[in-house]
Amino acid sequence: MHKIPVTVITGFLGAGKTTVIRHLLQNNQGRRVAVVVNEFGEVGIDGDLLKDCRICEEEGESIENIVELTNGCLCCTVQEEFLPTMQKLLERREQLDCMLIETSGLALPKPLVQAFRWPEIRTGATVDGVVTVVDCLALASGRVVGDLDALNAQRQADPNLEHETPIEELFEDQLACADLVLLTKTDLVSEAELEKITAWLKTELRSGVKIVPCDNGQITPDVLLGFNAAVEENLDSRPSHHDSEEEHDHDDGINSLQLSIERPIDPETLTRQLKQLVANEEIYRVKGFVNVAGKPMRMVLQGVGDRFDSFFDRPWKADETRRTRLVLIGRDLDGERISATLAEMN
Repeated sequence: MHKIPVTVITGFLGAGKTTVIRHLLQNNQGRRVAVVVNEFGEVGIDGDLLKDCRICEEEGESIENIVELTNGCLCCTVQEEFLPTMQKLLERREQLDCMLIETSGLALPKPLVQAFRWPEIRTGATVDGVVTVVDCLALASGRVVGDLDALNAQRQADPNLEHETPIEELFEDQLACADLVLLTKTDLVSEAELEKITAWLKTELRSGVKIVPCDNGQITPDVLLGFNAAVEENLDSRPSHHDSEEEHDHDDGINSLQLSIERPIDPETLTRQLKQLVANEEIYRVKGFVNVAGKPMRMVLQGVGDRFDSFFDRPWKADETRRTRLVLIGRDLDGERISATLAEMN
């Protein structure tokens, strides 16, 4: 049987990986696609968004084709979680045309690709290509990641993380392994800044690796799929700073907190309350779904620092409970105190 081509989507937290995959699934041109999401936190927010893309709806396979790995950094849990997940998907490979793996913002791409050399995987799947999603606005501001505090919070809250890689070196690893770089948020920088960033990236990439601007994840699948690179067979051409890392201690002060609110909510009031909480608590990231009063559609809410964005993604389903579910990531978050504070605000 043929090997399933697997595209690895890597990049930092907030760069736009999920948006890219969501758009690809909504425009899959008839491909039967499986997605493995390396989500962080107790509520699989990104996984839920991908499930609602309704791929393979006619065959009823959309839920089965989306797999969430929630036990932390994927490159650090390859053997414990990724291997059995891949084996289960490969049992259904005659039903799949390709596969996408979205890594967390902390995952080193090379250890994940190396897993495709294992006998249990190599006969059934190959890494077709590695796509690195890069935040153009962050680079224009002199950073490699849009919100460093949020990324560090994600790092510290992952008990399975076995490497504490400097952010700049992790970024170099992501670029060194790339077959394609997607440059997001290009509309937020000037033309001169974009030219400067593109020129610098070219000096960091292997010869022949293309840089493609990507607006709101809108990129044709023909660009993301079909590299035929067999990446696992030529890893020597993709050097990494961190092929092996010593284990580091972790700061247990960073944690994630899940909130659930049954009553309908006014989104402007909720956003104002969350901004007030962010000002008083060490909250780095907020994401979730909101049950908006008087609206038949579910609202997606995402916050980084004191910046919040929202959009309506789909109608509430008849068989699901309408409730607001939020995940807060930060330092020393006290669930009872924060829940009580939100209740007092109302």
